[in-house]
Parts: sequence; C-alpha cells; structure tokens
Amino acid sequence: MQTALFEPTPAIAPSLAPPLVIGIDPSLTCTGIAGDGWADALRCKGKGHHRLGWLRQEVVERTRAADLVVIEGAAYGQGGQAGHHELAGLWWILTQDLWERKIPYAVVTPHGRTIYATGSANPAKDYPKEKRARIAKGMVRDAVAERYGLNCDGPGKYDRADAMILAAMGLHWAGWPLAVVPDTHRRALDAVPWPERTPRLQPPDLGFR
Repeated sequence: MQTALFEPTPAIAPSLAPPLVIGIDPSLTCTGIAGDGWADALRCKGKGHHRLGWLRQEVVERTRAADLVVIEGAAYGQGGQAGHHELAGLWWILTQDLWERKIPYAVVTPHGRTIYATGSANPAKDYPKEKRARIAKGMVRDAVAERYGLNCDGPGKYDRADAMILAAMGLHWAGWPLAVVPDTHRRALDAVPWPERTPRLQPPDLGFR
C-alpha cells in the first residue's frame, strides 16, 4: 500500500502586537503614568527621600516590561517654582533607572506634548494670561477624551491626560498610532530626539503607510 504524502501545514504567523509604550508626566505631588487605554495618577503623602523612593518604585513596577518610555522634560520657563530642585532630582532618578535597565526612553517638551494634543504650543493664547495655563491643560484633557475615548477625571486628571498624550506619541512614532492625527499635531513627533529603534520598535510591515 502506498502511503499518502502530505505537505506540512505552514506555521501560523503570530498576530502583530504593538510595543508596550508608557508615558510619564513626572511631578512631586502627582505623577501621571499611562499606556494604551489607561492612565493612572501616582500620589504620595510623604516628602523628600521617602516620596522620591516611592515614586521610583511605582514607576519601576509599571515599566518593568516596557519597550519604550516617553517622559516629559523640564518646563524651563518655570525653573523658579517651589520644589524645582527636588523635581529635577525625581526626573533624573527615573531616567537613570530606565537607562540602567536598558529601557529606551524619549524626552518630550511640554510644548511638544501640547502641540501633539491640540495642534498648537499655546492653544489658550486668546484667553487672559492668568488663565491660559489651566485652560490649555483642559484642552489637552479634552483631546484625550475625544481622540482616545479616555476620560481623565478626579485627582490628577491633567497629569493623567498629559501622560496619555506622551504614550500616544511614542506609539505613533513606533508605527502604531492610536488615532488619526492631523499634520498640525503630528509635526510634534519630528522635534523629539527618539532613541535607536530596537526590534520591538520597528514599524509594522502592513504594506502601506
């Protein structure tokens, strides 16, 4: 009897999965941290070393498997604000830890984050000067709700929204945009010093761009 020969079934290619990108808006009173579909506010009642250590550990836990972290850089125009010395320490602690764990990270300026969210670095320029900062934060928060369907309410709502925008920027750069973004907004990506691409940060080959 002749044995029938069958061609082996080709292996099914694994489904494409986006990289894990985390956005961080560092703050001593409320650090925003976010990823695709979620955003949290890290709030610590302690001060000094206790607070810095707690925030560092919380960020470590949430970025343990990250392929990319996008963190907001310093607002140099606010260098004289209370606590700026400790805030700078927090920023360096977080980025030093990412560097030691070999997790790629990118730094986005506050203006870059606002441009990606609203299309303008100063979206509230037509309002009274003393109200512009708060109104602009509200515009970013509204953009997160409208574009990504994520409502950031309650304590830390603005920090959470900022972190979500940062995460969205990283995913967009990596080739996995979460939503259609106009060119007026997308231009913010061009000003970011992105890290070298790892295999997980290569844009997916979907046959179109």
